[in-house]
Amino acid sequence: MLHLVALLLHCVPLAMGQYDICKSWVTTDDGPSWEFYACQPKAMRMKDYVTVRVDPAGITCGDPPERFCTHENPYLCSDECDASNPDLAHPPKLMFDSEDEGLATYWQSVTWRRYPEPLLANITLSWNKSIELTDDIVITFEYGRPTIMMLEKSLDNGRTWHPYQYYADDCMEAFSMPARRVRDLSTTSANRVLCTEEYSRWAGSKKEKTVRFEVRDRFAIFAGPDLKNMDNLYTRLESAKGLKDFFTVTDLRMRLLRPALGGTYVQRENLYKYFYAVSNIEVTGRCKCNLHANLCTFKEGSLQCECEHNTTGQDCGKCKKNFRSRSWRAGSYLPLPNGSPNACAAAGSAFGNCECYGHSNRCSYIDFLNVVTCVSCKHNTRGQHCQHCRLGFYRNSSAELDDENVCIECNCNQIGSMHDRCNETGYCECREGATGPKCDDCLPNYYWRQGCFPNVCDDELLLCQNGGTCYQNQRCICPVGFKGVLCQQSRCEVDKKDCDGAPGVGSSLGTVALGVLVLQLHAWGDL
Repeated sequence: MLHLVALLLHCVPLAMGQYDICKSWVTTDDGPSWEFYACQPKAMRMKDYVTVRVDPAGITCGDPPERFCTHENPYLCSDECDASNPDLAHPPKLMFDSEDEGLATYWQSVTWRRYPEPLLANITLSWNKSIELTDDIVITFEYGRPTIMMLEKSLDNGRTWHPYQYYADDCMEAFSMPARRVRDLSTTSANRVLCTEEYSRWAGSKKEKTVRFEVRDRFAIFAGPDLKNMDNLYTRLESAKGLKDFFTVTDLRMRLLRPALGGTYVQRENLYKYFYAVSNIEVTGRCKCNLHANLCTFKEGSLQCECEHNTTGQDCGKCKKNFRSRSWRAGSYLPLPNGSPNACAAAGSAFGNCECYGHSNRCSYIDFLNVVTCVSCKHNTRGQHCQHCRLGFYRNSSAELDDENVCIECNCNQIGSMHDRCNETGYCECREGATGPKCDDCLPNYYWRQGCFPNVCDDELLLCQNGGTCYQNQRCICPVGFKGVLCQQSRCEVDKKDCDGAPGVGSSLGTVALGVLVLQLHAWGDL
């Protein structure tokens, strides 16, 4: 019974639970405001969001098809791996599938048919996101655990790698390191990289399948064997140099260096019983959000923190624009029990305006609506969260919502437009005859005279043509080269003399000069 209880405790993911609220609305003597807390997402099965890669090329069995044996029946080699047959294939995805009715499905390598050349395989797990481990990493092998392997980690998406733990049946021979157990580490060595022989020696039992990276045992160094003293663990995570980063990864890599040998030396007459087979990899953790988010969602193929505290970025690793009055800092577990949010703040703002995008210093609670609203929105914004533009302004599509230049004035022409408001692209609503984004131009056949008016010249509203202008709504004054009641005729077509410098040209120029004089007199009359 005690063994069963211990097993259940070991299988429950570590919750580290009180840091699940980022803020709450509180009322003080100074009025209502947001109160912020350090916060983090819940732990979850990280294998549901992982990308896996196995190398080198050709290490997965089945191409070409190959038979293999087992240690239990080393001379009955009736099993086959064939990549072209779904029932006989063993691709990498089978390390992460759900196994129905207890039937194990697994990735499998080629056999050690090229002995004594080493049989080497790398299994790389990538999240494209920083995650924090909260429980043991458990790798389940079929047909025997490797006699030598190592686990590596990366903190920079696979650009650099660091050893995480070594595994061997003889640590001194394989890695020139003495064998150690995690449970023997102290508070000053909890993040030490060690070599263990616990998972590599041949046990001769089909039940001996798992290899662990012991996260809970390292937590227990601070929180006690039953992990009840979590406050001490939180304190140590903040104060012990490198301890928090030790449990943080972006990628994990298993380097399989020598397969299970069945408790004996390599039997060269039967190399088909030596290979790797992995049926399951369990990684439990949470998105690293630097204690600035309690939600993490899967978007566009990767995990993303839903940042609070005026922070932004995949890991909430920087302040939003206009909230950079002080340097960004990660949240802290201390002081207990709610920690320090270390929220980013706008210059000169009250510590509680994160719902106003930096456009207001104050919030107000409307009791009968049960809503919180921003007060006195600045930068030409309006709305409950200062998320809209005032009338007469429109959204700057190239600016973020917290940019002080997020709203641009419409600048509609007061005469050509219906009002001073514009649409979301900045275009004003124009009066008849007017055109252009600001309604400061006229359509064809309209002319500007403190507004756009149709260019007509008699009671029948006929239009002056070819650029002619109407004088006192009585007759058209034609430009050079045209004549007629509506300037509809080309002078060249009517009288060739007007086109070749003959005396008719002087007559034409006189008509034009008269027209210009009349227009000037007309303009003076408007003054």
